[in-house]
Amino acid sequence: MIFSYYPGCTLKTKAKDLDRYARLSAEALGIELRELAEWQCCGGAFSMAKDEIATKLSSVRALADARETGLVTLCSACHNVIKQTNHAMATDADFAMKANNYMKLETPYNGETQVLHYLEMLRDVVGFDKLAAAVKNPLTGKKIAAYYGCLLLRPGKVLAMDNPENPKIMEDFIRAIGATPVLYPYRNECCGGYVTMEDKNLAAKKSGTVMQSAVEAEADMMITACPLCLYNLTKNAPEPRLPVYYFTELLAEALGVKEA
Repeated sequence: MIFSYYPGCTLKTKAKDLDRYARLSAEALGIELRELAEWQCCGGAFSMAKDEIATKLSSVRALADARETGLVTLCSACHNVIKQTNHAMATDADFAMKANNYMKLETPYNGETQVLHYLEMLRDVVGFDKLAAAVKNPLTGKKIAAYYGCLLLRPGKVLAMDNPENPKIMEDFIRAIGATPVLYPYRNECCGGYVTMEDKNLAAKKSGTVMQSAVEAEADMMITACPLCLYNLTKNAPEPRLPVYYFTELLAEALGVKEA
């Protein structure tokens, strides 16, 4: 099966492992991810201003280019921006008219593209049962705390990926690779990553609360899909700290393709 793939800026710089292991794992599972030829930065955050169109045009272009195949995203922030933009193009006629008038696409775009996060692809396209059957190196005995953060699931009615208050997609993923998921209270709370440059103490406090919650739940490690969350939890959370990995790295390890 073939999907268009939007990596995003950070996966080309500081988060290369998130991207690399995702590609290797997808190939092992029979999924071809075709990187869009001329993608640009998604904008980094979805502006809530109704008249803000310009920052969303690169996402509209990516969505329009992926109409025939569907679009897979990976970074939590990119997924959030692209999926919210897609929803706006499908449901807000004024927004769609302005975006289409500005871009002058040969065929106007109105939200037709299916947008999947990589985790959704594993759950809904591959299937966690088939993923479990493909595992060569099960992570038996590992107790893993999934960290969702604030962007992967919200707004819940738009992203429609999982229950934003009681999600389970990452826990089901952890079970599929042979490990044991650890539930802890702050798994879907903000780590403070977006205020790191403005207020490092606040970022440290919020990331420390998340980390301590996972430590108290006796996890061995944490996984995330967000480069900013990984940075904040790794650099700003006070000790004691658990190791934090991209979920794709553990996926590649379980599938036996990590060293490739």
